Amino acid sequence: MRYLAIYCFLLSFISCDFFKPKQVKSSTDKIVASVNNENLYRKDLETILPENFEKQDSIVLVNSFINSWAIKRLLLDKAKNNSTQENLIQIDRLVNDYKESLLINTYKEQLVKQQLDTVVSEEELEAFYHQNKENFKLNEELVKIKYLHVDNTILEKDEIIKLFKSTIITDLELLEKKELSFKFHHFNDSIWSQLDNVLLKLPISKQKLLKKTKFLQKQDSIGLYLVAIKDVLPRNSIAPISYITSTIKQMILHKRKIELIREIEKIIVKDATQNNNFKTY
Repeated sequence: MRYLAIYCFLLSFISCDFFKPKQVKSSTDKIVASVNNENLYRKDLETILPENFEKQDSIVLVNSFINSWAIKRLLLDKAKNNSTQENLIQIDRLVNDYKESLLINTYKEQLVKQQLDTVVSEEELEAFYHQNKENFKLNEELVKIKYLHVDNTILEKDEIIKLFKSTIITDLELLEKKELSFKFHHFNDSIWSQLDNVLLKLPISKQKLLKKTKFLQKQDSIGLYLVAIKDVLPRNSIAPISYITSTIKQMILHKRKIELIREIEKIIVKDATQNNNFKTY
């Protein structure tokens, strides 16, 4: 039966310089724990301790680390002893394949980072959008909306309602200057917003918000809500390009990346063939 011997120096750590600010390491490092023929050294524990630590907290941390290390080593030994040679060969092959994949992918990513053109023009965005419109159907409702919420006790209620209902830019600017008296607001109705997010803010039914309306007003015990809905896009509509610009850009860059990697692979094979480093028989 395999033997686990953990040398708990935790009590001595409290009294010695282990829990003091780090000093020059001794040439002979102390063993903290051992599992069969493997040792855990004190220097291995130093990396897990924060700079400003409490002794009691550090004891718990060190003890937990030692136990985790021991369990891992013991399980590994058990796994090795209970694995067939065929299983070990298969695992080695998988590990080697994984290592090779990591090396290759890291190399590819470095090349892509150096060579990939990340500039996407407006023309390219629009062309990609129009060519793939059917792939951009919404799975949510969108609205172009402006709204605000004020307390019931506000003194300028009539003026705020008048300014909110106005379509004159100067009136909107006047309204924005009063924003400190609002509980929350959103005035940019030129952008699309997710209706579900709006519903979290406003105590107004989804059915009402899905209808274009120049003005909605609701008052409850919390305050006054003013809403104007400029436009609506129901679920399954084609998403507007302004709403998915970042998504389209990522799709274009991903396509470029795939094409660049294929080109790199072709060049590597061609170069190896020309230099007689790659031959087929």
